[in-house]
Amino acid sequence: MDFRVLQTFVMAAATENFHQTAEALFIAQPTVSQHIRILEKELGINLFERVGKRVRLTPAGKRFLPHAKGLLEQWHHGLEDLQAWRQGYREKLQIAVSPIIARTRLSHLIHRYTKLYPDVDLSIKIAESVEIGPLVQSGQADLGLTRMVPGELNLHTYRLYEDPVVFAVPHSGGDMEAPLPDWEQELQTKRLLTHNHPGYWDDLLLLLRQRGLSLRTMAVSQVDITKAFIEEGLGVSFLPRSAISRELFENRFMELPTPGLVMPKVASYLVLPKTGGSEPAQRFVDILAALYPPLPEVHGAGRS
Repeated sequence: MDFRVLQTFVMAAATENFHQTAEALFIAQPTVSQHIRILEKELGINLFERVGKRVRLTPAGKRFLPHAKGLLEQWHHGLEDLQAWRQGYREKLQIAVSPIIARTRLSHLIHRYTKLYPDVDLSIKIAESVEIGPLVQSGQADLGLTRMVPGELNLHTYRLYEDPVVFAVPHSGGDMEAPLPDWEQELQTKRLLTHNHPGYWDDLLLLLRQRGLSLRTMAVSQVDITKAFIEEGLGVSFLPRSAISRELFENRFMELPTPGLVMPKVASYLVLPKTGGSEPAQRFVDILAALYPPLPEVHGAGRS
């Protein structure tokens, strides 16, 4: 099987246009047609049918497509593994990490790990916290670092550290000795950017509304975009302090005290498969255990 032919088939299935397929793969359009004919001859069935100037998969093509994608994925994984072996790597560790942890803690962990274990091929996948449990459970990651407790079965979850949530507003640029603005007035005169972090927003909004505050909100699903909006004067937000430590240090943000409001805390978690991990994964866990002792296990929804 010529894997270039499979790649042409998968791209043509995505574009439904042989000309666009040729442009995407940097080959001539007659080559695209030739590759499809070769594959159809080998399989003994038509994979595409013409619809005007475009093409679309036949029922047989639709059925074969996931198999073609799987073969290509295995081929690329094999090439990557061989390349890693040629570069001197003897083991592999795949880590799924939430964006906040990746930006605040991960580089320090990776420095320590690669210094101790230079022959391990590290692969870092940045994923939203809700995606990390499924990635570890399915074996697509050896371990996960997440900001929420996953609900999936067959996982061990350990609390690493807690992080206070603070009220972040843009820096006024005024006198450092001037009194800080009133936090409730800031909330009622500026838009509140919400739901940029899993876990605490629903309860926090309920507490704010119970105080009789009139809120104008805008949901922004990512912390980075929230921070950019705050800096541009588009709103204020409640964020983990670690997520805005640089902005606070550089006097781009201010942290306003919120007397009378019980502020939440958020935690970061280590997620491991219950079946046990690889040696490279255990070495990473050992580094975490040395930095954040002890590692208490926590339980999520649907878990005993």
